[in-house]
Amino acid sequence: MSAIRSALIIGGGIAGPVTATALRMAGIEGRVFEAYPGPAHNIGSTLGFAANGLAALDLIGAGDAVRKVAQPIRHQVMSLGHKHIEMPSLQDVEPLQIVERSDLHRALHDHAVAAGVDFSYDKRLVSVDEHAGGVTAHFADGTSATADILIGTDGIKSKVRTLIDPNAPTANYTGLLGFGASVECSVAVPSDTMYFAFGKNAYYLYSAMPDGRIGWGANLPNAEYLSMSQARAIPNEQWLRTLRETYGQDTPGGEFARNTAPEDLVVIGGMHIMPPVPNWYRGRMVLVGDAVHAPSNSTGQGASQAVESAVQLARCLRDFDDPATAFATYERIRRPRVERIAERGAKINHGKTMGPVMRRMMPVVMPLAAKAMKLEETMRREQSYVIDWDAPVNERSELVWA
Repeated sequence: MSAIRSALIIGGGIAGPVTATALRMAGIEGRVFEAYPGPAHNIGSTLGFAANGLAALDLIGAGDAVRKVAQPIRHQVMSLGHKHIEMPSLQDVEPLQIVERSDLHRALHDHAVAAGVDFSYDKRLVSVDEHAGGVTAHFADGTSATADILIGTDGIKSKVRTLIDPNAPTANYTGLLGFGASVECSVAVPSDTMYFAFGKNAYYLYSAMPDGRIGWGANLPNAEYLSMSQARAIPNEQWLRTLRETYGQDTPGGEFARNTAPEDLVVIGGMHIMPPVPNWYRGRMVLVGDAVHAPSNSTGQGASQAVESAVQLARCLRDFDDPATAFATYERIRRPRVERIAERGAKINHGKTMGPVMRRMMPVVMPLAAKAMKLEETMRREQSYVIDWDAPVNERSELVWA
């Protein structure tokens, strides 16, 4: 049994509750500290949860809670004007699940609480002291907490990442602003199909919702980076004018934009991708999830990779007595996989920001590109990945490629 008995987990979004629950299975008490004043149940739009992420959640008993609030997507179609190209589907792999981010947060939070995980709110991390007996986190409200290790699950703008390495890279802006909404629409959309549409001016995606509406997401090219708070400072009515101008000539994108009411528009702001992070850990601190590997949303793997990393870190901490060996083994297992997935997402993003000439060539180029990328093989490699929780971890085991 590990000599590591306690952990401070900074961040209560997706990776935080999963990390804490997995640690409890490994015999380690993990306490979650969240900067928000309460559970983050009302942020963001929808996201995709892949089979490999669900398999990791099943290991901690949370998979069915997510399936209950998600919608399975068995078919994925690339829409290029009036041409539709069905993408490869894996018949022997569980389908992609589309879930509202707030529903996902609630399901993971509630499962962690039921497992005995303690959450503390209004705890914005400001500094950390490492000492022989462990690590102490200091929060903006003047309180502190001490444990054997500290785990940063604090997202794309991670404070823990900068404490580990003041020169750590920050997330790169993809050149796209994200928006989401649910609308009434005259277009019939199959309930189990997701459409990825390259419109005349910009990319968007859409699928049917259980209540009969259509959920759609816009990736709006924008040279100027805007954070979520900056983007939300602009009235939704103004954003809708821009979206209607951008997608107005697209079918069905124009109808989506015109039918979106200001109160239904979810403004996400600048979309990010993390470059490779040189230092995943230092001393008694380590990173998990978007804090260290945030692929483009184009991969459909961001949440799933965060969950995988949370579970793999718990295994490593279970099987090694000292943090340094556990952290180094965790990084060796995870880095090749997450960086290869991030590289794939970066290539897809280039297609979302292409110019008008390339857009006209897309019907010819896209099928050839999918074949060249060996898309079906890539999907199988990413989505068939299953963690063996019961297998012991050693310093030479489980080098995993995406």
